Amino acid sequence: MLIAETLFGTVDRVQIAIDRLRQFEPSEGYYLAFSGGKDSQTIYHLALEAGVKFDAHYNLTTVDPPELVRFIKSNYPDAIVERPKKTMWQLIVEKRMPPTRLARYCCETLKEGGGEGRFVITGVRWAESSKRKNTRGVLEILGKRQTKDKIIFLNSDNDEARRMMETCVTKGKRVINPIVDWEDSDVWNYLNSRKINHCCLYDEGFTRIGCIGCPMAQKKGKLKEFERWPKYYDAYYRAAERIVKIQIERLGIEKVHFKTAKELMDWWIYEMKDDPNQEKLFDEE
Repeated sequence: MLIAETLFGTVDRVQIAIDRLRQFEPSEGYYLAFSGGKDSQTIYHLALEAGVKFDAHYNLTTVDPPELVRFIKSNYPDAIVERPKKTMWQLIVEKRMPPTRLARYCCETLKEGGGEGRFVITGVRWAESSKRKNTRGVLEILGKRQTKDKIIFLNSDNDEARRMMETCVTKGKRVINPIVDWEDSDVWNYLNSRKINHCCLYDEGFTRIGCIGCPMAQKKGKLKEFERWPKYYDAYYRAAERIVKIQIERLGIEKVHFKTAKELMDWWIYEMKDDPNQEKLFDEE
């Protein structure tokens, strides 16, 4: 058991998560958002322990680590693989810019399409976020932008402002985050106590095993990923070449911000985080 001390005594985190899942179980069963990472493994096995009905769905993004794809196929054959209509490389050329922290079109297109009209289970946790602002109530609207009266999240966003149960009006989704208050140690203790295998990448020093080249990753993380999987860097590079070519043809070489694919890639890896005008660099006016 995962026991935590509070002002009101001890609590069993596993039982609380199981109770949450049982309390809100829909008659048609949950849609479980599965990625193969430690958090989604935890919610998958908690749902099994809770005895609730669910179907697990894995969104293949086309930039997933090969080891992760093989791990899911071998250990979770029942997970339904959702294949995208477009690859990451096609999206980059279509958007005429690589995904950035301010323009995460990749998540919305490649990872957020499923679960409409369903009650979704996610492995979102406050401990995965760098923000520490757990200030909102029990329910919220999910999505991708901020407005005057509400903040809208992507399903996969981790933030301490996330809550245990959420609702998405625009996509017809209700979302439950049963381990939102778990620490990293809780997740690992749970998996290890059940002798549940995890993806080998964690044993190789990777703390996140999501999309290769994720714009939310730090520079050090990107470099480590591209060193580990150079063919993915080459694919990003080829997409950058196509972007630069399109922009030069439309605007002329004097007006474009990036004159070569290498210039674009170097900016994307080393400078993008601190650039407040990310999207303006790709304007075509």
